[in-house]
Amino acid sequence: MARFNRIQVAQTMASTGLVPLFYNSDVELSKKLLKACYDGGARLLEFTNRGDFAHEVFRELSIYCNAELPEMILGVGSITDAASASHYMSIGANFIVTPVFREDVALVCNRRKVLWSPGCGSISEIAKAEEMGCEIVKLFPGGIYGPGMIKAIKAPQPWTNIMPTGGVSMDEDNLKGWFQAGATCVGMGSKLFTKDIVEDKNFSQLTENVRTALEIIQKYK
Repeated sequence: MARFNRIQVAQTMASTGLVPLFYNSDVELSKKLLKACYDGGARLLEFTNRGDFAHEVFRELSIYCNAELPEMILGVGSITDAASASHYMSIGANFIVTPVFREDVALVCNRRKVLWSPGCGSISEIAKAEEMGCEIVKLFPGGIYGPGMIKAIKAPQPWTNIMPTGGVSMDEDNLKGWFQAGATCVGMGSKLFTKDIVEDKNFSQLTENVRTALEIIQKYK
């Protein structure tokens, strides 16, 4: 069951501006990556549902957060159906992120008052998601659309909260572009959890990367 309600999740997304995201099949390594993000100041993390038995890894991370990282809001991404969303909510997911807009996911998340962020690629999809109760929409793949898409959407819909994912990097100009265009927060995966960091288990570097990203974001929010 979620420990944080959707208003708390949305407010944390807006205030910190960063949602780190990764998948790893190794439970102990995943815990260390999670802790490194927490130590760097991240208060949200999306564990992506991309491998066999990913839910078992997520369950252990959820228990770990409850016991050791009380302020960490743990959610799950790459969810494509209502059954998966329901299962992850039952093992502690505080938010659900999908690569596409799915009404069935919206219904099960709204029923339990859990924030869901659907991947959308048009203003029509975004408007439909908002009609279904979406607080923060995921612009995906962000790198294809670019910051100009956010600026264009917010012109007629200034109330829309957008989280670009894909195409977001540690580069200051990249982050500046997204937030000056009006992004509420960004999802950052491989540019944060680089191959070298994961393979070398360089957790201190990950902590520093998260801290740096948060500092840059605060400059331009």
